[in-house]
Amino acid sequence: MKLSIRAVAALALLVLSTPLLAQSLEGDASAGQAQSAVCAACHGADGNSIMAIWPSLAGQHEDYLVRQMLLIQSNDRPVPEMTAIVASLSEQDFANLAAYFSAQPRKIGVAEESKVDLGRRIYQAGNPETGVPACMACHGPVGEGNPLSGYPALAGQQPAYTAKLLTRFRSGEHWGEDDASSLVMVGVAARITDKEIEAVSSYLHGLHKAN
Repeated sequence: MKLSIRAVAALALLVLSTPLLAQSLEGDASAGQAQSAVCAACHGADGNSIMAIWPSLAGQHEDYLVRQMLLIQSNDRPVPEMTAIVASLSEQDFANLAAYFSAQPRKIGVAEESKVDLGRRIYQAGNPETGVPACMACHGPVGEGNPLSGYPALAGQQPAYTAKLLTRFRSGEHWGEDDASSLVMVGVAARITDKEIEAVSSYLHGLHKAN
């Protein structure tokens, strides 16, 4: 899927103006903590991953986490390493895990100094010459995302994981025709270069609110 920057902007605006369905189940963070032991090896005990290729979950929006686990369970978002883990879990289990991880403080990393300028430019302004939109249009000035529209928080995310996802989106991979957020990302990433991916992924790892 190759979309123009105007088409990407229009689709993103549609998603931003259309709130997701409210999470049907209320999560129990205490129950989620008890269930989270199986997650710790890859995502960290508190959801702050120390494994470069696995995402941090701490501080992520609850509804987003539940939706991703449902997509993985249905194989609309193929993650072979998680297939067996989520197979027997219920939506209530997902809600509990999401309540726990979303409540954990997100740890912010440090961006590579040599990549900061380009990373900041792509995140804040995109690349108008090649049609790459600004990341912050959907994910916010400091990477907090937009929970109502299904856009995840990105600040502090593992750069290797971010780069892997951007590369997959660039190849046209998405998580089903009903998953508007990943469809938007396919259009956003269609023209991004490897150098821009590396820079913005590093920049996001160190993105944080000013004190």
